[in-house]
Amino acid sequence: MEDETSRLVTKVQELGDIELAALLCFIAQEHCIIETDEEELDNVERELGLIANRTFGLSYAVVNCSEETTVDDFGNGILIEGEDEDVITPVPKLPTFRQAEDSFFSSDAQDRRRSARQPSECMENGQIAEIIIAKNLNLTSNPVQIQALELLRGKRIFTRTAVHVAPKRFLFVALLSTAHPKRLVKHLNDQLAISHCHEIDDGSEDGQGNTLRDDASSTGSVIRSPPATPSKRGRHTIQTSSVPITKEDIDSLIILASKVRLSSDVRCYLHDIVVFTRMHRAVASGVSAMATRHLYALVNALAPLHGIDYVTPSLVALAARKIYTHRLVITAPENERSTQWGSSVEAVAELLEGVTVEDIIEDVLETVQVPL
Repeated sequence: MEDETSRLVTKVQELGDIELAALLCFIAQEHCIIETDEEELDNVERELGLIANRTFGLSYAVVNCSEETTVDDFGNGILIEGEDEDVITPVPKLPTFRQAEDSFFSSDAQDRRRSARQPSECMENGQIAEIIIAKNLNLTSNPVQIQALELLRGKRIFTRTAVHVAPKRFLFVALLSTAHPKRLVKHLNDQLAISHCHEIDDGSEDGQGNTLRDDASSTGSVIRSPPATPSKRGRHTIQTSSVPITKEDIDSLIILASKVRLSSDVRCYLHDIVVFTRMHRAVASGVSAMATRHLYALVNALAPLHGIDYVTPSLVALAARKIYTHRLVITAPENERSTQWGSSVEAVAELLEGVTVEDIIEDVLETVQVPL
């Protein structure tokens, strides 16, 4: 078992930030938000496709969302061409941290054609891609976002002609631009477990327009040199290679995560962070129970990636930064609680000026006593 853990940790150390975010979501069986600058949105979309294709060997679909996107556009955009099903190997679960069990009718998608299809191209017998990249999802109307929420909650989506069931190994990525401050609808935002802001380093491009980065210096995802066998994705030609993270690797990490130990001191530390965040004077509406559930799931998923079978305070702090960044809302000065017993609204406004969600999280982590 130690050799297996060491082998997995060695693989994990070669991954970039987006690859790690995706792997964490697969282990915790949750979904995520990726944010980046507006001018780099297309590059990150392409990189996510490469990660789905090469790193995990999974099918993916890109949905380019806008204010004009309809429910039908979204429903058709997440489908890819289906193929005959093979024998299915059940995927281990983390029953303690799952919000809901997989559907009785769920099955592993067997399609290996990496395709980002337009709605008009999708066939009625299509299937939901294993990785969905919803670009600019926050710009869509409430009905479209509710459709996405139903997909995440029920693991299925209803179109006009059929009911499509999500594969058991399923990841939904909301790819958002930092230039658009519009938030996702409340319940959809809360359903997405983690958020990550991806910064792009300068790099050269290969013949297909894919950005290449130095493995030693890049803080972004590692894009490895492609071999000779190409596969089509829309207008782009993507070169495939051997898959670094296999389904068996993910299954092993899920099993290891389910065996992670959480001591009473670290559990108390985790709950203190939740309470201090909820009661912080700059936070409006507190934090949800779903966020706490995701916090538990993430700390357990992080442990095997570090080669340990227990949770440390540093892992809890790391998880808190990923869990709360997209959830916390800064209160308006007139609603800050100290104004109820005489504080000046002007003084509170001056105090809150320039405060960010990241500042709140760091303030909480500095305030809560770390167990020895």
